[in-house]
Amino acid sequence: MNKVYITKTGSYLPNNPIGNEQMESFLGLVGGNASRARRIVLMNNGIKTRYYAIDSSGKPSHSNAELTAEAVRTVFTDHFSMDDVEVLSCGTTTPDCLVPSHTSMVHGCLGGHPIEINSSSGVCNSGMNALKYGYLSVKSGNSSNAVCTGSERTSAWLRADKFDAEIASLKELEANPILAFEKDFLRFMLSDGAGAVVLQDKPTGDTNLEILFIDVYSYANELETCMYVGGEKQPDGSVRSWSDYSSDEWAKMSIFSFKQDVKLLNNSILVKGADSFACTLKKHGITTADIDWFLPHLSSCYFEERLYDVMKRGGMEVPRDKWFINLPRVGNVGAASAYLMLDELVRSGLLRRGDNIMLSVPESGRFAYSYVYLRIV
Repeated sequence: MNKVYITKTGSYLPNNPIGNEQMESFLGLVGGNASRARRIVLMNNGIKTRYYAIDSSGKPSHSNAELTAEAVRTVFTDHFSMDDVEVLSCGTTTPDCLVPSHTSMVHGCLGGHPIEINSSSGVCNSGMNALKYGYLSVKSGNSSNAVCTGSERTSAWLRADKFDAEIASLKELEANPILAFEKDFLRFMLSDGAGAVVLQDKPTGDTNLEILFIDVYSYANELETCMYVGGEKQPDGSVRSWSDYSSDEWAKMSIFSFKQDVKLLNNSILVKGADSFACTLKKHGITTADIDWFLPHLSSCYFEERLYDVMKRGGMEVPRDKWFINLPRVGNVGAASAYLMLDELVRSGLLRRGDNIMLSVPESGRFAYSYVYLRIV
C-alpha cells in the first residue's frame, strides 16, 4: 500500500467579509421584520465575519461548483495542473442541483481531460468523505494523485425570499407570525466558501502532510435526524421526504430550508463526539499527547468550552494552546471548514517537521464524526 501525502492546500472565500450588522442587508428580512433570534444566535456562536457568494440584492456571484473550482485552482502550480489530475473527489451539503452530481459540475467548470470523479453528500462530513475517497484511491494504487474538496453555498438558501410563502401562510393563522427558531437561527450560522487539497503518493510540496489515518463513525443506528433539508420531521422522529409533498407545500412549509432539532443537538453532539474520539485513540494506540495541533470543526463557539470540558472529563484533554480555530473569522462553512482551517494553519508558518495534526469533524445531520491524523514530513 502506498503512503499518501497532502502536498498542497488551498481555499477560496467569495467577495468581502460580512460583519454581523450587515447580515440581514444581504440575507433580507423575513416577513419584513428583523429577526428576533439574530442577536442571541450571534452572541453565542462567536462569529464576527463570514463570506457570502451573493451581493446585497441577493444576486449570486458564484455557484457552488464555481466556488469549488476556484479553490481547486489555488492548488495548481507550475508542476501540477488540471491536466495532471487523476481523481477529483468533492463533498458538499449544498449542491447546485440534484442531478448531475456536484463533482460533475465542478469538473465542467475546470475543464481538462476525462478523469475519475466522486461526489460525497451529507453535511460537514461530506468534505471528509470526499477526502477519504481520494486517500483510499492513492493508497491502493488506483491513482497516483487526487484532488479533494469541501464546499458550501448556503447563502442563497438562507435568503428571506425563500420564506415568503411560509410567512404568508402563517399570517392566515396569527397576527404577528415569526419564522420558527429551528429555521431562523441557522440563517445566522452558515456561510459560503470552499477548500481543496492535493493528495499524492510522494512528498513533493514545500509542506507535506502524511495522512496516517482517516476514521469515520456514524451513530444513525441509535439517534434520529437532527439537521435536515428537503423534508419535514415527524412526531415519531422519522423524516418525510420532499417528494411526498405537493409543490404548493414545498413553499408554504419551507421544505427546502435548513432545519435543526436544537434540543437533540445539545443532548447528543458532544456525548457522541467524545465516544467516537475515544474509539479513534484506542484503535490506533495513540493518546492526546501525540497531538501537536487540534483542529476541531465547531458550528459555534458555544461548543468550544463544552467540547474541551467533555474531553477533559473523559481523560482525553488536549491543552488549549494546541487548538487552532478560525470560526470567528470565516464562519461555519460546513463541509469546507476543516479544509479552511488546515490551509490557514499550513500558511501560518507555525508547523514544524514531525508535528502531528488531528482534524475533528462532527456532523449533526444524523450524528457522524470524522478524524484525520496527519504528520508533517
